[in-house]
Amino acid sequence: MGEREDAMFKTTGSRWLLPVSATVGLSLDQVNFLACQLFALVAAFWFRLCLSPKYASPALRHMVATLFGITFLLFCFGWYSGHILAVVAVNYLLILKGDINNVHRYSMVTAMGYLTVCHVSRVFIFNYGILSTDFSGPLMIVTQKITMLAFQLHDGMCKKSEQLTVEQNHLAIRVRPSLMEYLSYNLNFLSVLVGPCSNYKDYIDFIEGKHISCRLKQHPGACNGQNGHDKTPDLSPLGAVCKKLLVCSACMSCFLFITRSLPINYNIDDHFVSHASFLTRLTYAFFSIQAARPKFYFAWTLADAVNNAAGYGFLGIDESGRPSWDLISNLNIIGIETATSFKTFIDNWNIQTGIWLKTVCYDRAPKHRLALTFLLSALWHGVYPGYYFTFITAIPITIAARAIRRSIRHYFTGSRALKLGYDVVTWAATQLAIGYTVMPFLLLSVDHTLIYYRSMYFHVHIISILAAVALHRKQKPRDPSATTKLTPPSSSSSSFSAQCQPVHSNNNDKIN
Repeated sequence: MGEREDAMFKTTGSRWLLPVSATVGLSLDQVNFLACQLFALVAAFWFRLCLSPKYASPALRHMVATLFGITFLLFCFGWYSGHILAVVAVNYLLILKGDINNVHRYSMVTAMGYLTVCHVSRVFIFNYGILSTDFSGPLMIVTQKITMLAFQLHDGMCKKSEQLTVEQNHLAIRVRPSLMEYLSYNLNFLSVLVGPCSNYKDYIDFIEGKHISCRLKQHPGACNGQNGHDKTPDLSPLGAVCKKLLVCSACMSCFLFITRSLPINYNIDDHFVSHASFLTRLTYAFFSIQAARPKFYFAWTLADAVNNAAGYGFLGIDESGRPSWDLISNLNIIGIETATSFKTFIDNWNIQTGIWLKTVCYDRAPKHRLALTFLLSALWHGVYPGYYFTFITAIPITIAARAIRRSIRHYFTGSRALKLGYDVVTWAATQLAIGYTVMPFLLLSVDHTLIYYRSMYFHVHIISILAAVALHRKQKPRDPSATTKLTPPSSSSSSFSAQCQPVHSNNNDKIN
């Protein structure tokens, strides 16, 4: 058997679908993942219709969601799923028996420490030839949930309301979760494989049947009967699910027919680097990075559709009076592809991870918040050097982008033509800078990263550092009247900030 075929069949989980893997030309771990997510989609509809809170108790819903989730882990990862189950069990003992004043620290050290150990082991086990859907993905999601819950539990049991922000106070957990609640939150089949991470209180509201009604309280016109929100319409997520499945289909088509024709590793091909012009290399880098996105779009949008199919993810009523199901959406594709600033791109990419970083690090760090947040993000992703190149590179670029925006943007807002020209230039600069920054994230190794950056003459590093230094003292003072105005929304969820719960009004302020 050749190396290509061996990679196709390599998996740590079930081998029942080997014939399917050989037929469709996808690796077995990818086939197992897709099979579980498609089964989860069907199970989610059944969960919403047959195990509705009207007919089933919260305990039954917790139990079924957990059992399905553990089954998916065993099917996809075999005995490797023990890593995920172990870290969940240990951290539940910590919040149950540990000092509540330090529970957030214990959970962060334990969960992130174990995740890092597993990341290190993957480097040696797979030697950069990592599986696309190995056990570390679910472990990363579980780490987010464990640590977010611990911080919110500490907020609720150890701090006074006046010590918390409005958002923290709303999400604070006042009572330790039961074992079933904890297992269900961390291991439920809706998010166990690919996420997204969501707030514990939101998830419990969903299980107990209060997920939609608590948001419709904000809209008296959406409720029927004398009892107001006690009699709420049964809003169907079918339209949102179908729309997201169409996006998934388009992304899968792009992956199969475009992504494979523009391999990332060609950016460091010896012949290409030595013979192609700088402009040609820059153009190929741009399009190969664009082509690498659909697989992420597919996985996150499908996960979002699964949650919606179960009735989870209702955000509120939008300005036109239509329901939105984007509460736990992990990306805004239009926002990503049209981003005109580094921050806007970050705000629309991996949204729930950004919220987690904001919750456990950015909002709580006493100083150096930006650097610490990027460092935590890199550590959470893994120990491959490329991750650290990406996030360290992002720091001067973010600082420079802020400086440039504050220094020159106001010169272009006076006319529509100038503003359009400014937006076009900043869009191109943002997309090129993003490609330059995330390339090491995909190349992984030091050698490959340095080959690429040398071929690009480190131009983005140089420009960013020079811009940040030159404009540091020349920034235009911010208009005092603008201090209370949020930046443009990072996703469709932000448009409901005045209507829905406070926790969802700050999605666009994850890393400022």
